[in-house]
Amino acid sequence: MTVLTNRQATAPSPKVGEPRSIGMIVKAYIALTKPRIIELLLITTLPVMFLAAGGLPPLWTSVAVMVFGTLSAGSANALNCYVDRDIDQKMRRTRRRPLARHQVSPRAALVFGIVLGVLSTLGLWLTTNALAALLSTGAILFYVLVYSMILKRRTAQNIVWGGIAGCMPVMIGWAGITDRLAWAPLVLFGVVFFWTPPHTWTLAMRYKEDYAAAKVPMLPVVATERRVVLESIAYTWATVLCSLALWPVAGTTLFYPVVAAVLGAVCLWEVHRLLARLNAGKSGVALRPMRFFHWSNAYLALLFLAVAIDPLLA
Repeated sequence: MTVLTNRQATAPSPKVGEPRSIGMIVKAYIALTKPRIIELLLITTLPVMFLAAGGLPPLWTSVAVMVFGTLSAGSANALNCYVDRDIDQKMRRTRRRPLARHQVSPRAALVFGIVLGVLSTLGLWLTTNALAALLSTGAILFYVLVYSMILKRRTAQNIVWGGIAGCMPVMIGWAGITDRLAWAPLVLFGVVFFWTPPHTWTLAMRYKEDYAAAKVPMLPVVATERRVVLESIAYTWATVLCSLALWPVAGTTLFYPVVAAVLGAVCLWEVHRLLARLNAGKSGVALRPMRFFHWSNAYLALLFLAVAIDPLLA
């Protein structure tokens, strides 16, 4: 999110990036929470509440989970910005983030992230239940301590295991309604888990030089394009098969498996087209990895929309 004018961005002062108006300060802090990532997380949270409730979930419980879930995700993202402030300056995709542009001080970002985390935990505890609050706290800690501080800079498997944090909204949404866990949310947890690597790797293929410059060992940086594509295919197959498992596990109507099968077929077509382009001698941008990246976003959103609609048809 851009919060600077060109004049501010090119001024010689070392503190040139600092916002000078209340509006700019607010925008900078909002940018720390990575709103676009939060949107994706909420897309998986609300539909699970419909499934857990067997129809329309209680309004105020749903609002509480969405509001405090947003604060939870914002906390994790702000703290991630704090941890990654050095490498964000080196990557073209992230160099416009508030800490990279000195719009927010590291200490302020750290305090902001912690406050959001505390508010989200207390809010979920008081408005839903302890299980949802604990799952939310666990997601924050896992994303910041395990992924951001340990895995991201040390292993090409970073996003595979680090992606667990992004699966947690499914569990939080279910727990917020039922105050327990079950096989259905675990299946959807698996869908997001298997979906995350190919989704992220195709983005990393596009920004391979960025990750290399920041010395982040994403798989496209340390492996051949063929290995990245083949592993993406394997994970995409796992995603689709896992999505179909929800039908018998949750006892859905035929609507869900039909939609899941159609969406899965298109997703598999797109990922196999990557391999076809690779076999045809294409490489780099010519592989068009962002085509699959954008489709994978649509796939997840439409799949979880089907999860929300299905209980209404029963």
